[in-house]
Amino acid sequence: MPKPGLSRLASSPDSMEASHLVSMSSPCVSPSQSQLKYMSLGVLVLQTTSLVLTMRYSRTLQGEGPRYLASSAVVSAELLKILICLLLVFYDHSFSFCVLNRVLKEEILNKPMETLKLAIPSGIYTLQNNLLYIALSNLDAATYQVTYQLKILTTALFSVSMLGKRLGLYQWLSLLILITGIGLVQWPTESLGGPSPTPLSAGSQLVGVIAILIACFSSGFAGVYFEKILKETNQSVWVRNIQLGLFGLVFGLMGVFVYDGERVRESGVFQGYNPLTWTVVALQALGGLVIAAVIKYADNILKGFSTSLSIILSTLISYFCLEDFNPTSVFFLGAVLVIAATFLYGYEAEACHQPQQSLDWRPTTSHSRV
Repeated sequence: MPKPGLSRLASSPDSMEASHLVSMSSPCVSPSQSQLKYMSLGVLVLQTTSLVLTMRYSRTLQGEGPRYLASSAVVSAELLKILICLLLVFYDHSFSFCVLNRVLKEEILNKPMETLKLAIPSGIYTLQNNLLYIALSNLDAATYQVTYQLKILTTALFSVSMLGKRLGLYQWLSLLILITGIGLVQWPTESLGGPSPTPLSAGSQLVGVIAILIACFSSGFAGVYFEKILKETNQSVWVRNIQLGLFGLVFGLMGVFVYDGERVRESGVFQGYNPLTWTVVALQALGGLVIAAVIKYADNILKGFSTSLSIILSTLISYFCLEDFNPTSVFFLGAVLVIAATFLYGYEAEACHQPQQSLDWRPTTSHSRV
């Protein structure tokens, strides 16, 4: 018998969509679990902030030798994620190799059409992960954090068009506030005076903005597409993530040899890797799984709070430590609007789902759908 576990919680490799899917079916938190909410908050803030800052620092650090390949880091993260999901499936089935082998054969090899459905979101996620490296190579962490919240808008629009979901008045209002806030964050600031920050790398802000905009749209589409697939089957989400990872590994390797083939032939796939690079890879691989797990004890409001804290921490560390960011009053106004929009959108979503949770929740197993 599989163990009741967390396999229903990891909704997608893109960890920032996890709460959107899980909040619709999470049980009410008992008093004995209330402290776990605050632990969840800490883990969410730590993971989100550390991934963005370490990725930014690793892409701008000037060191000896060649810089690591972003495409190679994406492949490494996919491989690590597959190994982690295999261990989780192994755990869910009482550490039985025979059962693990049977599950993988039945769910992956014997269901080729179900497996092939994951090729589309996997390819998009692989593209998105590469785009985020490009974005953080050209944007400071604070601007990246705020602008990437545009994925809330894209996810909402794709949910309405693909899943037929209905948004409340305050959710539509929050999306308008979100667009306004992100527009202010990207507003040119040269005319406002003041010293310009000295970037750690000669990156183009336009390239970074384009990369993050494409990543937001791909994140929204892939997340909703993956949600639709999950709702059509009762397959373990860990197995789904293994399927995604296998396709991601193939697409990622294609990207390595198509775009960085010459550099790979010269210095190898793992050129420029150091402890910081492996930290980024580990954070990226573990991020979605960790956040999806702690969301069990959290809600949309708490996630909005964690997003706000992460934006504030990224801003402070970018300014005082990385010294690649010079905040302006326009940026702060835009950031406040984005934070407010995040809270407003999550608050109405939580209010809408709360009655249904108390009526419809049933105990979950490792093969429950999200």
